[in-house]
Formats: sequence, C-alpha cells, structure tokens
Amino acid sequence: MSDLPKIPATAKEVIKHKRTGKVYASKVDFDNDVADPNTDTSVDDFRQDLEIKVTKVSMGAATKE
Repeated sequence: MSDLPKIPATAKEVIKHKRTGKVYASKVDFDNDVADPNTDTSVDDFRQDLEIKVTKVSMGAATKE
C-alpha cells in the first residue's frame, strides 16, 4: 500500500437542542438545561454533531487550459 498524504484537519464537537436548534457550549450546559425545572428540555432533545474542517491542499496535479 502506498503512503497516503496526511491532510491537516480540525474537529469541533457541536452540542444542540433538537427542537430549538440552540447551540450549547458543552454537554454540561445541555445537562444543566435538562435539570432546570423552568425548561421543557429533556434528554431526548440532545443532538451531537462533529464538524471536520480540512485545510485546502494541492494534490500536485497540474491542469492545462
């Protein structure tokens, strides 16, 4: 197998409320919202996404016009 180039990337966890779309700073903040009796947020409202950002890199191929 040939060596594959390593592409720089960053990952960011995104915690959201499924129904409202509210973005939380952390899972702890979401859990605090669930525990707050003044909200109707439940554990079923939890949504976790992972954003991957990849740096643009040249693959070394040139094109002719």
